Amino acid sequence: MSGLDLDPVELDRYSRHIIMDGVGPEGQQRLLDSDVLVVGAGGLGAPVIQYLAAAGVGTLRIVDDDAVERSNLQRQIIHADSDVGVPKAESAKSYVENLNPDIEVQAHETRLDQSNVAEFLEGVDFVVDCSDNFATRYLVNDACVLRGIPFSHAAIYRFEGQAITVTPDSACYRCLFPEAPPEGTIPDCATAGVLGVLPGTMGCVQATECVKSLLDRGDLLTGRLLFYDADAMTFEEVPVQRNPACPVCGEDPAIDSVEDVEYTEGCAVGSAD
Repeated sequence: MSGLDLDPVELDRYSRHIIMDGVGPEGQQRLLDSDVLVVGAGGLGAPVIQYLAAAGVGTLRIVDDDAVERSNLQRQIIHADSDVGVPKAESAKSYVENLNPDIEVQAHETRLDQSNVAEFLEGVDFVVDCSDNFATRYLVNDACVLRGIPFSHAAIYRFEGQAITVTPDSACYRCLFPEAPPEGTIPDCATAGVLGVLPGTMGCVQATECVKSLLDRGDLLTGRLLFYDADAMTFEEVPVQRNPACPVCGEDPAIDSVEDVEYTEGCAVGSAD
């Protein structure tokens, strides 16, 4: 489609994009024609979903198997007190439909796993990994790398966050962490707590990376792991190079299918039956 296909309501809604040299009507149409998978509708997923919907990303696939709890509301800003007990995917869909009726929202009340990842990735332009467990993070990485789909990863802990973007030509998550740490060594948010605004910052980084990738502009967070310390209000970058011995994107990969991996907290290669 061309930018001339934008109707008067869209021209009004996205006017601040359309007047930008870096976006314009053609770029906005590109966003409207895009298909993005968001894995997780919690702390990270909430701002990602909010800003991608507002930006006019035409199709949002939201995968989450959890329900809204009152303790989520301190940080998961697309859910409300009236949503307590409602599946997060369904709550997120309702939020998007109220925010921007242009968007097609596909809400999937399930966990991303080996049995459905191929279906959810079919036709997707970008994946935003907002999951809160190592098994899903490694699954997203492996499935996207094997299919050449770019994705953004982020994680949060108390006052700290990290983010990286992976493209077919960049280092992947396994280049950084070939296998997950032993189970129980890293506490989750329910155990350690998390500053409520922290996932907002990191989710906005992820949403920004997604929009830039869809517009094919700017420098993505590839080959760089971004660390954010909210307590000190500092951002630092650590360069990341592709690991020739990486089991999924290296010179002699051990993983050529997600069936090669047992996606538990250990995510060990070659241990699946």
